[in-house]
Amino acid sequence: MEFLTDWGYIGLFIASFLSATIIPFSSEFVLSFMIANGFNFNLTVIVATIGNWIGALSSYALGWLGNWSLLEKYFGIKRKKVYSFKLKIERWGSLLAFFSWVPLFGDLIAVSLGFFKIDFVKVSTFMLLGKMLRYFIWALMTLWGLSFFKL
Repeated sequence: MEFLTDWGYIGLFIASFLSATIIPFSSEFVLSFMIANGFNFNLTVIVATIGNWIGALSSYALGWLGNWSLLEKYFGIKRKKVYSFKLKIERWGSLLAFFSWVPLFGDLIAVSLGFFKIDFVKVSTFMLLGKMLRYFIWALMTLWGLSFFKL
């Protein structure tokens, strides 16, 4: 992960993108490292947000491309089980996209929203808002930690 911090904003974008896909990765440490090393607060939050948002949209796209027969054939998931999950997704709809930043569940949320063809504009908007809030709060906590632990 150290090489990503050496790449500056491009490294942060890559880290944020990867952490929003099905690849387990933590972009928060790259963000904190950059803020601790004097990178622009606002720009780091914006770059991390956009990278993570685009990564989540790629998960949404993967879900959009999915189909029933592949799920049944390769993963053994039955339509009845997926249908019960679909009812829950449709109940909350695009609002669920706000929580696509949540570790472990966020990827499943993004893929599911795509699989069930939930409105792209609403999904992408709520995803963006959730991810922006996440990185903004994380960046503020980093600044607070830096000021708290200064001697």
